Amino acid sequence: MTDSEPVKTVALFVTCLVDLYRPDVGFAAVRLLEQAGFDVSVPDQGCCGQSNFNSGDRDGARQMATGIIERFSGYDYVVTPSGSCAAMIRRHYPALFDEESQGREAALALAEKTWELTSFLVDRAGLETVEATLDASVTYHDACSGFHELGIREQPRRLLSSVSGLELQEMEQSDQCCGFGGLFCIKYPQISNRIVESKLDAIRATGADYVVAGDVGCMMQIEGKLHRLGETQIRVVHVAEILADSLADTLAGNSDADD
Repeated sequence: MTDSEPVKTVALFVTCLVDLYRPDVGFAAVRLLEQAGFDVSVPDQGCCGQSNFNSGDRDGARQMATGIIERFSGYDYVVTPSGSCAAMIRRHYPALFDEESQGREAALALAEKTWELTSFLVDRAGLETVEATLDASVTYHDACSGFHELGIREQPRRLLSSVSGLELQEMEQSDQCCGFGGLFCIKYPQISNRIVESKLDAIRATGADYVVAGDVGCMMQIEGKLHRLGETQIRVVHVAEILADSLADTLAGNSDADD
């Protein structure tokens, strides 16, 4: 944006997992969006309905979608630190409503202005660099929904490459599933466990200090497996926390919670 352009409004869709388990991710997202020149609001919100949709409960998903559409319709953009929630709104909300209905039109309008965080910063806001420092090596996990449904790959890496001191170590098959898959890890725990074990092998091979992802679900899956194995040398963080230079606060908060 230029100085002559009016400030655009952004509604942050926080996501259930960020709200409940990693609120620091939400604060980091707000900081990044404000630094990029946007006026950020956080409307009342709930689940995007993805779990209902994936389990076949289209009526329940439609009810949730209707509420989200009503609360977020008045903003220029909707941004979320989650590829899976962004994909739900962008790709699947319109299909929940009958063709040529007002619900379909409203869902399409919301879909067109909904973005995953790093994609929004790079592809819409034109952000090239961030003022952040991290003297460590990181490896990036490409979450399934963001990668396959939204084409998110280069955007987070472009921003991470601008972080002073950061060394990016690519893992083999970075877009291989971590085994979370929402309800998948609950319905098929043995398969999920085998998938995350394979992911951990790829992570360990990089020798990275941090595993970085754009979805908290993936983070929980990977971090949970590391915790069960007693491995504490690898940290799992959200890309927004690094880009917003708020990682020190996040790690301090986690340390206090462990105590």
